[in-house]
Amino acid sequence: MMPGGGYTALDDPKASGSVPAAAGPDPPTIKFADSNLQTFPPSEAKGKISGAYRPPTDADDSFSSKSAGGRGGGAGSDDAGQGGWFRMFSVAAYKRYFDVDTSDVVERIWESVFPFRGTFTEKTSEHPDLYGPFWTCTTLIFVAASIATFVTYLSHKWHKKEWNYDINLVTWSAGLFYGYVTFVPLGLYVILKYFSAPAGLVQLWCLYGYSLFIFIPASLLSIVPIEIFRWVIAGVAGFMSATFVAMNLRAHIVNSGERWFLIVAGIFLLQLGLAVLLKLYFFTITV
Repeated sequence: MMPGGGYTALDDPKASGSVPAAAGPDPPTIKFADSNLQTFPPSEAKGKISGAYRPPTDADDSFSSKSAGGRGGGAGSDDAGQGGWFRMFSVAAYKRYFDVDTSDVVERIWESVFPFRGTFTEKTSEHPDLYGPFWTCTTLIFVAASIATFVTYLSHKWHKKEWNYDINLVTWSAGLFYGYVTFVPLGLYVILKYFSAPAGLVQLWCLYGYSLFIFIPASLLSIVPIEIFRWVIAGVAGFMSATFVAMNLRAHIVNSGERWFLIVAGIFLLQLGLAVLLKLYFFTITV
């Protein structure tokens, strides 16, 4: 290295520390043969999933999944079965039963007002919902409790008596209507299955939920302080609700054999009994 900080070249290739350049003939040139690669035409589906694609089986919304057989797939089948069992406790399992529009709910409510048509089950067979029944039942609970409270208040004020609010009206109303719309369809489901005329459980919940709508205007009309009028309203509402259920289950009822009359009688008596309870507990005023 020079004192000025530059470098100098070594002219002698044999000097110590130098590496001689490799000398020899030029390397041979390698030629590659042309390959016969098959070219495929572009797919017609641009930007979309082709029709041949199918989602995995675990994307289904069913409550249970099929387990793989064999000794080697024992652990996997247990996991799959367990996942299918716990899936029924997830929100995603019931999402499709609440996927309805306002127009769908209004149309189904309108069907319940005209019980002799008997087309409700046919129109909801492919897509029964629980959204409309839930809010119909919930609305009826608060309407019945609030109207009963208001009627009691007016009656006490009319007779100049002291009035106290009864919070048990809401509790009893919730227990009565939620319990009725849950367990009565469940019992009917078991009976129809026993007579080899099964109906879908969700379909029955949907049917019975909408059948309670007629009791909402009946509760509003019960404000009229005429006892015989309230009994007539309760009887008409119970008859219309029972007819709505029976007419839409007539195919299942007829296929149940000679005891179909007992099923019809049970439906009518339960619906009329609900109307009587509504009248006696909520709209029988004692001062």
